[in-house]
Parts: sequence; C-alpha cells; structure tokens
Amino acid sequence: MKAFKKVVSKYNSVSLILRIFIGICIGVILALTVPKAAWIATFGSLFVGALKAIAPILVAVLVTSALCQGSSKLDKRFGMVIFLYLITTLIASFVAVIASFIFPQTMVLVESSAEQTPPGGVGEVLSNLLMNIIVNPVKAVTEANYMGILLWAVVFGLALKKVGSDTTKNMLSDLSEAVSTAVKWIINLAPFGICGLVFDSVSNNGLNIFIDYGKIVALLVGTMLVVSLIINPIIVAICLRCNPYPLVWRCIKESGITAFFTRSSAANIPVNMELCEKLGLDRDVYSVSIPLGATINMDGAAITITIMTLAAANTVGISVDIPTALIMSFLAAIAACGASGVAGGSLLLIPMACSLFGISNDIAMQVVAVGFIIGVVQDSVETALNSSGDVLFAATAEYYEWRRSGRALPEFLKKRSNAD
Repeated sequence: MKAFKKVVSKYNSVSLILRIFIGICIGVILALTVPKAAWIATFGSLFVGALKAIAPILVAVLVTSALCQGSSKLDKRFGMVIFLYLITTLIASFVAVIASFIFPQTMVLVESSAEQTPPGGVGEVLSNLLMNIIVNPVKAVTEANYMGILLWAVVFGLALKKVGSDTTKNMLSDLSEAVSTAVKWIINLAPFGICGLVFDSVSNNGLNIFIDYGKIVALLVGTMLVVSLIINPIIVAICLRCNPYPLVWRCIKESGITAFFTRSSAANIPVNMELCEKLGLDRDVYSVSIPLGATINMDGAAITITIMTLAAANTVGISVDIPTALIMSFLAAIAACGASGVAGGSLLLIPMACSLFGISNDIAMQVVAVGFIIGVVQDSVETALNSSGDVLFAATAEYYEWRRSGRALPEFLKKRSNAD
C-alpha cells in the first residue's frame, strides 16, 4: 500500500500537461508497434464516457446550487460573454469565406450513408434547439441536453432560493463540492484516456489517411488556427488592452489539447470548469456561461460549414460571388449555434448551406461523407477551437470588468500587460 501511495504521489507531482504529452507519445508508439491490442483503446472510451457521464450532473448541480444560494451574478459579464461567443462565430465564418476565395478547393466526392438525414433549414435547426430547451428535466440530464439542463437548473435554483431551507441549500452546496471533486479525479486520469484515444485513431486510420483530402484538411485546419491564434487574440487584446497570448496559450494548453482528443465540447465542460477555477473566475458566472458556450460558441463549426459548402460549389462548377458567400457565412454562423441540437453536429448542416446555391441534396450528402472521412482531424481541431474559446471569452469578459473596476489583472497577464 505504501508503494502504491508513493507511485500515486509521484504521478500527481508531475504537471498534467506533461503527463498528457507522455500519454500521446505512448499512444502513438503502441499503435505503430502493437496495433492489434484493441484493449488499449478501452482507456480512451472509459475516459470520454466518464466525462460525458459526469458533465450533465456537474452543470445541473453547479447552476442550481449557485442560484439557490442567492449569489447569482449574471450581470454585464454574462452579457459580454454571450456577445463574444456570437460575434466570434460570425467572424470565424467570414474568415472562412476569405480563406476559401484565396485558396479555392475542390474534392473527390464519395457515396454517402443513406441513414444520414440533414435538417431542412435554419428554421428547423432553431426549432429543434428551442424544443430541446423545454424537454423533461430528467431526460435533459440523461441525454446531456445542456440547453434543457440550463433552463431547469435556473428554474429550480430560483425556486429553491425562494422556498428552500438553509439545510437544503447547504446540502446542495456540499453536493456541488462532491461532484466537483469527482470531476477533478477523472481529469487527473486524462493521460491514460488520451493514450487510449490516440492509440485508437492511429491504429485504425494510420498516419497517411488524409493524403487524398490533404488540401481541404489543410485549409480547414489553417483557417481554424488563424482564428485561434490571430483573430481571437486580437479580440482579447482589444478588450483587456494587454498581451493576450499568455491567456490564449493557457486555454489552448489546458482546454484545447484535451478537447482535441475527446472531440466533444460536452465532454470537455468539466475540464473547462476546472480551468475557470484556476483562472480565478466567478463560479456563479462560469457555471452557466461554460455549458452555454458548448452550445453557441461554435467558431469551428461555422468554419467547417462555410469551407465545405464553398468547396462543394467549386466541385460542381458553380461560381459564387463574394456577397452571396457572405450571406451564406452569416447563415452558417446562425446554424452553427444550433449544431449541438442536430444529430451529426456541424457536418449535417452542410446540405442546408449547399441549398443556398442550388446544390442537390445527393451531392451535398456526398460532401458530408467526405467530412466524416476527414473528421478525425477536422472534428478534433474544430472541438479544440470551440472548447478553448469557451474559457478564453469567459475569462476575457471577467477580466474586462476587473479592469473597469480598478482591480488588477491576474499576475500571469499583469506582468506582460501594457499598463495604462
């Protein structure tokens, strides 16, 4: 037992990021040397499954507890977070249009799956999203429907604030702490899970799977990197008037890397909650804004829809002018905010955008099939951009209010800031 405790202590003493990097390397090595050892991939499935299982409970408990305690502070900071989520999704879509015109792409179409059913239009996407909000609260938790979870958590939180006893409020506070502690334990095992995820991807697909679609993958990833490393930092710098990269790198390192391998914004909610706590953000605000961001902060999805749709137009010989492309990008940004309410995420919204140019549904669904082929990279980078942005803009809104009120920025930003 002492030896086991010593090993655990040594494991915990190493930086989580370093442990994750080691896990990635081990996963690649094992995939190349023993690709038939499928049991290794089980670690990845268990890790993602655990995150997906605990995330809905975490969100429901945190939001309900925060509101019933009477400490809810959904003030200007929350409004600014929502504004940043929406405006950056729209900007990302515009950037994707520019990138597509500078580097026009075509693709080799493949047969699509008959069981994939795209939504009929933006109205259907938004209708699905609204209907998901008023779903049965138990069903919302069991199906990880975060818009529904948020609505009912707010309702129950406000109701308990009005009629709940101190004992009930204390019980919810203790439950919130217990769930948060369980989340920390799961996140601490991330290196094993990511090792399994990397093994699964490399052993099943190899390292050369994307040769045929390399150019469009490069355009997708390149555009997402431009938004992540240039556009988003500019927005943060304008808001905080300091060097944004310490915050940007920290969000990418501690949120984006995990999201890249889990490929699920929902599964990354506990990771983002943990990072928000480390950044000193107000729990009452981020407990609502982070799960909301997993639904409406969809920069990567807007980029995917825009680039894949314009590539489809080029492939079938349709000439698209810039004004029409910008209208389509606005449509893509709106649709992306409802992507989590559609089975298949951003890829199944491509036919809706294609319809703007008169591209047949048969062709559009072949484009979707291409999307699923390149999804190992495309979806990973897309999720990393979306999820790290959730924390980045939650922190930006909070630190902006700190500056306005005369409170100093955190030390890791203050040392590098351009003091007024």
